[in-house]
Amino acid sequence: MARAGLSEQRLVRAGADLADEIGFDRVTVSALARRFDVKAASLYSHLGGSDDLRTKIALLALGELAERSADALAGRAGREALVALANAHRDYARRHPGRFAATQLRLDPAAVEASDGRRLGEMMRAILRGYDLAGSDQTHAVRLIGSVVSGFVNLEAAGGFDHSSPGSDESWSWALNALDRMLRSGASTTDESDS
Repeated sequence: MARAGLSEQRLVRAGADLADEIGFDRVTVSALARRFDVKAASLYSHLGGSDDLRTKIALLALGELAERSADALAGRAGREALVALANAHRDYARRHPGRFAATQLRLDPAAVEASDGRRLGEMMRAILRGYDLAGSDQTHAVRLIGSVVSGFVNLEAAGGFDHSSPGSDESWSWALNALDRMLRSGASTTDESDS
């Protein structure tokens, strides 16, 4: 029998909070059960196990990030949109490190298609309409932007930029300006001989 007051939504939100506190990789049904002072078995009427919990946290986080990104992008185009989207991701990662880590969980393609993960990808492609990119260059650009943002944010969170000057804010601006310049060039960097 399900414990009164517990629901899948409440458990997933509590799991997301737990991820922000202890790290996404440490979130389990057992850890969540301890938070509610119940036996882990009592959560299985709402969750299919720790992998299911982490998947649901990832989907929740993707939804939250998509909402913040949409708000940040409203009325913006080109470089301004690129910076707004990148800043929305960085701010989310700073406020919710466990949730941000969850957005990087490898999900079943069908789950991504039905989630806000697809919406985030559409926003990224919408930004690229402000640049002269076509075909596979758009895919490369989406991957590059995601790699720069996630890589920078993860290194910054781990203290990777604490040991030298200038500060990470200056490097962040420099990286986004470099991305904008590269995307504005519109030139394909794919070497035909690599194919």
